[in-house]
Amino acid sequence: MSASQVKELRERTGLGLLECKKALAAAGGDIEAAIEELRKSSGMKAAKKAGRTAADGIVAAKIAEDGSYGIVVEVNSETDFVARDDNFLSFVATVADKAFELRTDDVAEVAGGAIEEARQALVQKIGENISVRRVAVVSATSGVVGGYVHGNKRIAVLVELKGGDQDLARDVAMHVAAVSPAVVAPEDMPEDLIAKEREIFTAQAQESGKPAEIIEKMIDGRIRKYLAENSLTEQPFVKDPDTTVGKLVKGAGAEVASFSRFEVGEGIEVEKVDFADEVAAQLNG
Repeated sequence: MSASQVKELRERTGLGLLECKKALAAAGGDIEAAIEELRKSSGMKAAKKAGRTAADGIVAAKIAEDGSYGIVVEVNSETDFVARDDNFLSFVATVADKAFELRTDDVAEVAGGAIEEARQALVQKIGENISVRRVAVVSATSGVVGGYVHGNKRIAVLVELKGGDQDLARDVAMHVAAVSPAVVAPEDMPEDLIAKEREIFTAQAQESGKPAEIIEKMIDGRIRKYLAENSLTEQPFVKDPDTTVGKLVKGAGAEVASFSRFEVGEGIEVEKVDFADEVAAQLNG
């Protein structure tokens, strides 16, 4: 267990030094396990994600005029400076066009051939590594696909509706970009995630000292709240908090079928380097 691990745990949980050290020791230095146990024992709702990712770049989306399908891509650079470069932006547009033409989420297929040649040339020109990270295709079976790309091009969303129109789909996509739901509806939440939350809520509720039947009701209530907060159809619509997304869409005679949300760098684990230690090492070297 290192001082940097304790520091990270404190930053992610907001809890005290001794409590974090004790939790880390009990978890054998595993930060994620320590966070889970702290949630059980302290009532802490959640923890911040580890560090800021060094992966940069932009996302882009392209949708068929008739709303029959759309694609979203993420292309990474090393810095936000390059992510704003016109040459990089042009390359991303070319990648999006290729994915749209092929109508595939196979990155190897999209990023091969002429795209790979263009990528290598761009890497040589700007001096940073560039990669086509992922592609998603969303198709409408009995409705439309609409989308939204946030102004900074770091978040892009495609939404598939059964019924409705592209304007409605875009409104829902804007909500997804802002709120980031986990699933479309409560019944879509994976059972393992519900089980983990129930375990945490149970540990928290048992510390209340209340009778077992009351504790069970408390846990059920917390699970319902968790599902509502993380399910798209149950969330208050960002443009009108007095109605839910589900009611908004139903009122238009439509239904949310699926969505795909890309945010630059999400899920990329990056080794964190202490700048002072790095400079000292270079000087000693």
